[in-house]
Amino acid sequence: MEQAIFYIILAAAFALFMAWGIGANDVANAMAPSVGSKAITIRQAIIIAAIFEFAGAVLAGGGVTSTIRRGIIDASLLSGQPELLVFGMLAALLAAGTWLLIASRFGWPVSTTHTIIGAVVGFGAIGIGVSAVQWPQVGRIAMSWVVSPVIAGAIAWMLFMSVQRLILQRDDPLKYARRYVPFYMFLAGFFMTLVTVMKGLEHIGIDFSLVQSYALAVLVGLIITGIGTIFVLRIPYQEPEKREFHFVTVENIFGVLMVITACCMAFAHGSNDVANAVGPAAAVISVATSGEVGQEAIVPIWILVLGGVGIVIGLATYGHRVIATVGKNITALTPSRGFAAGLAAAATIVMASGTGLPISTTHTVVGAILGVGMARGIASINLRVVGGIFMSWIITVPAGATLSVLFFTILRLTLG
Repeated sequence: MEQAIFYIILAAAFALFMAWGIGANDVANAMAPSVGSKAITIRQAIIIAAIFEFAGAVLAGGGVTSTIRRGIIDASLLSGQPELLVFGMLAALLAAGTWLLIASRFGWPVSTTHTIIGAVVGFGAIGIGVSAVQWPQVGRIAMSWVVSPVIAGAIAWMLFMSVQRLILQRDDPLKYARRYVPFYMFLAGFFMTLVTVMKGLEHIGIDFSLVQSYALAVLVGLIITGIGTIFVLRIPYQEPEKREFHFVTVENIFGVLMVITACCMAFAHGSNDVANAVGPAAAVISVATSGEVGQEAIVPIWILVLGGVGIVIGLATYGHRVIATVGKNITALTPSRGFAAGLAAAATIVMASGTGLPISTTHTVVGAILGVGMARGIASINLRVVGGIFMSWIITVPAGATLSVLFFTILRLTLG
């Protein structure tokens, strides 16, 4: 019994460390469009994350946790040696947290999903055997790392092109902003509500039908649109001749909208990426309490809360380094561009959370920002920074796997 408690404490500590890394790296990616466009400050980003990341992690975090916890390795092969699964998952958490600490220290926007999956694959291949790794599942997840930035980039490109054609390129931008911005507000409110209902409330015993879910999302979207429109209409109108004033005013309107998309992005990120910290910890707790390697394990609510707390602390302490890389150095962002990138990334992550696929927020956000940059031409993108980001992505998987093998060996020798 004492040994089980010891393993649970270790799992909680390592999960907190990993969640801290998610906050320092991935949450920084999620908030970068809003902060980089100067729609919100770092302090405001931390407050938004504290509320919405935490809510997403606790309410909606169970949907993708199972994909991380099982499916990457064949846990049934360890039925006679459950302690190996404990050591492996602890090593994976410690390896991922260590790599994220290093990457965040240097401002590298790496993928926490890449890191934890690389770590789990590393432990599985060395600790159990190459045949234990579910390579088709790994391939499916790896494909999402390519698909997600392409989808996010395409959505961001279309959104920003619509903003340009409907508002920014008009002779009277402020007039058309008043007309079309409420539609964008509705989109943001709709997506935020839909993921809350479909992937969040079911974990606390509230179950809506598909029709009810969409009806509620439409209703909340309309309410947010109404509230947002009141703020937009309070902005003083100027004659079309003062075109420069119009552009500033329109960007201020999108600044209001960015607050909504930042909340949407934070909730979507919390619901999807808390699994990276919680999944391995849930496997350890399940084995430690039952003594068996089961295919199903209930994720305790306290471990979801722990993950949410770690994410918020990570953003508050170290997140500014990665925000500078993603939000400012890839391409110049304004509130209208940041809105397109943020909403596109949020929509992509929401879709992933709904299907239980653990995509990379880093790839999604960078893809969305690149999509906005492409709408203005390739010259507007800092290709040197983008190349550096791509290199950090390539390094991440082997780094996670190597560290995992190292820590697995140490844990097995010291605790085995």
